Amino acid sequence: MPAVKRTKLMEFFWKVHPKLYKATRGVIGGSAMGMPVLLLTTTGRKSGQPRTKALMYLPKGDDCVVIASFAGEPRHPDWWLNLEANPDAEVQVKGDVFHAKAREAQGEERERLWKEIVETESGYAEYARRTSRQIPVVVLERQPA
Repeated sequence: MPAVKRTKLMEFFWKVHPKLYKATRGVIGGSAMGMPVLLLTTTGRKSGQPRTKALMYLPKGDDCVVIASFAGEPRHPDWWLNLEANPDAEVQVKGDVFHAKAREAQGEERERLWKEIVETESGYAEYARRTSRQIPVVVLERQPA
């Protein structure tokens, strides 16, 4: 699937998508480009308010792997900056809502997960070519209830 670019239409979609997902428990918006989608709610690092984004993810047991690609933009997405400031988050996968702790994959783990995500959705390789930053590979570790 070709990599998307940030446009006004895409930004509008990114704002509406979480609302549709939440309202339908993932029936609408539960997958994109052949990958499952989750809702990630972080705490705004400046505002302290909850911020929710719909993100494609790679399931890894009870955990989820998301990529802070921001469509290859030169800066990190706000959700990743929020997680760097406070790694505690809420994740919704369809109707399952749980607490998670985020961490950035490093070294061999990052390389393995990056390869797997690119094999699943080749657009991520294009995002990496568009930017000089290393795109974070983020593991959302499910926490006990």
